[in-house]
Amino acid sequence: MTGSITLNKKAPDFSLAATGDQTLSLKDFKGKNLIIYFYPKDNTPGCTTEGQNFRDLYQKFQKLNTEILGVSRDSVRIHENFKNKHGFPFDLLSDPDEVMCKAYDVIKLKKLYGREYMGIERSTFLIDDKGKLRHEWRKVKVKGHVEEVLAAVKDL
Repeated sequence: MTGSITLNKKAPDFSLAATGDQTLSLKDFKGKNLIIYFYPKDNTPGCTTEGQNFRDLYQKFQKLNTEILGVSRDSVRIHENFKNKHGFPFDLLSDPDEVMCKAYDVIKLKKLYGREYMGIERSTFLIDDKGKLRHEWRKVKVKGHVEEVLAAVKDL
């Protein structure tokens, strides 16, 4: 079952607290491509590596008129520490009530050490400069993912 998200249709709007003491929404990125990546938790190995990979290719995304946002359920305070610790040049959104996570249908049943729980499935979405969802990646494996996203932006 999917949420309200469909390829080549308008991406779900959002308005969430973000790093830098701001509230960001989809309209703030009008005229730019936008990558939104959802990840489970700040300061965990996979999430740290994914953020660092986006950081390391950030200038290439910028040259393609593309902004990046990371989203998890962590608080803005935890996001600020995570962002500063790793020098992320992009903002992180805090979605503790899972409003944006549900709109993008990334809350899934997960298993860890035999325990089942609902959590964020690592997912990335590419929205074009007109606000349309152009690409989605679900059940993301970190290795090579950011390069794949960059290639998709080049193909827009």
